[in-house]
Amino acid sequence: MDADPSPERFRELMLDDEPGLDEVMACVFGIQAHEVRTYEALLDYPESTVEELASELDRDRSNVNRSLTTLRDKGLASRRRRLLDGGGHVYQYSATPVEEAKDLMHETLDEWAAYVHERVDEFGE
Repeated sequence: MDADPSPERFRELMLDDEPGLDEVMACVFGIQAHEVRTYEALLDYPESTVEELASELDRDRSNVNRSLTTLRDKGLASRRRRLLDGGGHVYQYSATPVEEAKDLMHETLDEWAAYVHERVDEFGE
């Protein structure tokens, strides 16, 4: 998992009365809104191919592919290979369940807070 909460986004999040899952995920994982939309589409359409997601999201396949790579790098999506009857294969993607994603968010924030606490403790040394 590679997450690095952005201080600027964190400030914006704190100013929002009731931030939604999309805003929190974008802040905590340092991802873009289109990547959050891809994650949400995977929740609604598990086991989707890049082509199916591109159609659902009305986005170019290469852009969806990049979003999926980012989501996989952050631990928010998984991929499995399915063999096709006529030969060859296709990759199918699924979102990490929301409960697991929430755990990842908590872990990421705990790590970030520990880092900030260490930095604070170093002041004046």
